Amino acid sequence: MAKKTPEINSSSTADIAFLLLCYFLMTTTMGDQSGLQRRLPPIPDEKTAQDQKVNRRNIVIVRINSADKLFAGNEAMDIAYLKEKMKEFLSNPNNDPNLPEKEEKEIEGKTYQVSKGVISLQNDRGTSYQAYIAVQNELVKAVNELRDEFSMREYGVKFNRLSEEQQDIVKKVVPQNISEAEPKDTGKR
Repeated sequence: MAKKTPEINSSSTADIAFLLLCYFLMTTTMGDQSGLQRRLPPIPDEKTAQDQKVNRRNIVIVRINSADKLFAGNEAMDIAYLKEKMKEFLSNPNNDPNLPEKEEKEIEGKTYQVSKGVISLQNDRGTSYQAYIAVQNELVKAVNELRDEFSMREYGVKFNRLSEEQQDIVKKVVPQNISEAEPKDTGKR
């Protein structure tokens, strides 16, 4: 007669595995989704939206085609020069009649020259995500550098070192007017 080996009772193994699974699901943190950090502009009221017309000289169209080729205005451009071109466009330092108008605005008791410039970003449906993000970054860098320059002139410190009230003033003087058009087929240039 052969001797039987004792068996391990495995009826509760499934219960223990389930409890461990629940424990790890509840205690594990999931990675955050990363993306573009953008705050949408406030919704304009109907009266302002209907009355708002933009002068052609106040708009520059930045296009990225399906081959990731960049156009700013009507000229092909390397991304390395985009930031400087946009800074010149938005600031219009020499009051060039082909660059955006400036209007005097009273902000917190002082009068400032505020650019009416708008950057319109258009991309093709075939544009790569990397090219799109690179162009977005350059446009935001241009605005941020203009804000830093204004902050240094006005307050003697960079924009991120200002108080919230001062940052609000700088944002009104150097607005981030970047408009994104719906992707379309711009690759047939």
